[in-house]
Amino acid sequence: MELTKKFLYQSNYWYNDGLQRANVRDMSGAVSSLKHSLKYNRDNIMARNLLGLVYYGYGEVAEALTQWIISKNLKPSENAANYYIKMIQESPNELDNCRQAILKYNQCLVYCQQNGEDLAIIQLKKVIAAHPSFLKAYQLLTLLYMQSEQYTNAKQVLRKAHRLDNTNPTTLTYMLEVNQIRKKNPVKLKERKPQTISYNVGNETIIQPANADSKERARIFTLLNLVIGIVVGVAVIWFLVIPQISQSKAFETNEDIIAYSDEIAFQKAEISALKKELENYRASSDQSEDAQETAKSTQESYELLMTVQEQYNSNSVSNADMAADLVQVNSASLGEQGKAIYDNLTAAIYPSVLKKEYTAGKTSYEAENYQEAISSFTGIISMQTDYEEGMALLYLANSYARSGDTDKAKEVYEQIVELKPDSDAAVKARQGIEGNIPDVTNAE
Repeated sequence: MELTKKFLYQSNYWYNDGLQRANVRDMSGAVSSLKHSLKYNRDNIMARNLLGLVYYGYGEVAEALTQWIISKNLKPSENAANYYIKMIQESPNELDNCRQAILKYNQCLVYCQQNGEDLAIIQLKKVIAAHPSFLKAYQLLTLLYMQSEQYTNAKQVLRKAHRLDNTNPTTLTYMLEVNQIRKKNPVKLKERKPQTISYNVGNETIIQPANADSKERARIFTLLNLVIGIVVGVAVIWFLVIPQISQSKAFETNEDIIAYSDEIAFQKAEISALKKELENYRASSDQSEDAQETAKSTQESYELLMTVQEQYNSNSVSNADMAADLVQVNSASLGEQGKAIYDNLTAAIYPSVLKKEYTAGKTSYEAENYQEAISSFTGIISMQTDYEEGMALLYLANSYARSGDTDKAKEVYEQIVELKPDSDAAVKARQGIEGNIPDVTNAE
């Protein structure tokens, strides 16, 4: 109990520290403090919700949603995370803008790898306009401005990035670099012109504004330029325009042809550009749909995982039911923490369910009830494909063969040979591929 109190105290201490840092826009420091808080107490709902808000504050919407979903599963009711998730779900345009901004940001990285910095700068400006709190976009745009020696623009972008997170180490490094470069190459101030002119007339010194003389000179230059312009205009008309009039008719036809050719070439170029833009739009639409599906799959997987975790802790549901939910979890979409929870649950739940289903499947097979056998062995391989050194697959293939589905049986036999080439099950599977249903009792 004493150790538990110490952990809770440390968790609350780091939460308060993170809250203070977030209030002064020290986002990087807040993230560090809140992660410390969750290390001491992962069930600290306020710390997890605040961590999500900090991530959301500088544009990391996916990370924010992850924290809120975990918080929601830890405490389903009377939880601020429900409001945050609902707020994002009720603003599909904002969520879509965030997704599009991330896709465009990733495209900018590709442009940079292909030496297309100009295209990347244009794209990043659009990203920032659509998603003004996307800190990484500001930082990448700063880096591109620095590379192209546009230090004034770089400093302007850095100010906006600094307002989002005033202790971000990347932003501070760029600011230091820009300031050092500007110190090495200071902008020379223009020499101020004297405001007055003084001169002596006899024993008197006369002082008058400097621009008085310049105004007089300006009037003289204006008149002089007017005269020169008239002279040049008359000369141009006499020597160029008049001779050209006599020749213009001869070139009218050629000029029309050239104009039409230029117009056609321009239209072709415009059509080509539109086609390219359409292809990019289609590609970006496909990527957007993929991103939406991935986000949906990740959310569903986390919710299923947290549900099974609660059921396992409370011992309120059978292992078979929990295994049925675990099979639907996409483990590839889980983060490091989620993958660890998933591995622990499968190690604890799957073995007893696999053993029970394997026995039931064999019983159905021996009773020639092949449809039930197929159901049992299909469930087994969804949990562990190579269960019993491929024997579950061999029973499944035989069940398909004896029920008349020879194509499916052959497909499973080939899977056994590919998965376990040196096993006894593979020896029997080769017989099945040749058209002879093997005796599974001798393979065990």
